[in-house]
Amino acid sequence: MCGRYTITSPPDAVRAAFGYAGRPNFPARFNIAPTQPVPIVRLEDGARRFALVRWGLVPSWAKDPSDLPLLINARAETVLTKPSFRNAIRRRRCLFPADGFYEWQKTVGGPKQPWYIRARRGGVLAFAGIWEHWQGADGSEIETAAIITTDANATLMPIHHRMPVILDAADFDTWLDADGVSAAEAVALLRPVPDDLLEAWPVSTRVNRVANDDATLLERHAVEPDARENATDTPPEQLDLL
Repeated sequence: MCGRYTITSPPDAVRAAFGYAGRPNFPARFNIAPTQPVPIVRLEDGARRFALVRWGLVPSWAKDPSDLPLLINARAETVLTKPSFRNAIRRRRCLFPADGFYEWQKTVGGPKQPWYIRARRGGVLAFAGIWEHWQGADGSEIETAAIITTDANATLMPIHHRMPVILDAADFDTWLDADGVSAAEAVALLRPVPDDLLEAWPVSTRVNRVANDDATLLERHAVEPDARENATDTPPEQLDLL
């Protein structure tokens, strides 16, 4: 799954990688967490556009978002059939810009070890996502999104069995074009990346706390078996309810 991630590239670099119109400015983020506003890229009137939405998808048919689990991820294997996701995968596909993400590895006798994962070459990644527009009976509105996950590749399998779907730039148009490309065709893109694309290293359990959001989170740090730093915090992977 994907429960925390980063966007540290300059806004102009992100815009160049995703080819969207406009020049939105946003700060570097080293610990993006569920329920926070996150940037996505989607098609609007045939052009790629930048948008801010809440991370945690609310289906359009939901009567009260507070009655639903936090849908931060959607499994590639069931995104076509799950009631919460099947409308979005057909009509509202998007990309999540990112530079890397965190996963938590089980340890013996201590807290889970967080790892930071990024492209070996560095630079921007594109997570496959879906988004929704929800409107309440009182007229309130919110746009939300979820990251699609798949089986981990061989590089990440020792850390965690799931990973976000990372799309190649050559597949952006196919993924985003919900009018011209069927959901079944788009889902064919949802697969693990090649084993040599990513690298990973252990980081501090400071990342468990949402309030910690700085560059030191990316420093190498192995958790000792008897460590108790932030041990009471819930690793984000426990939020994956699907």
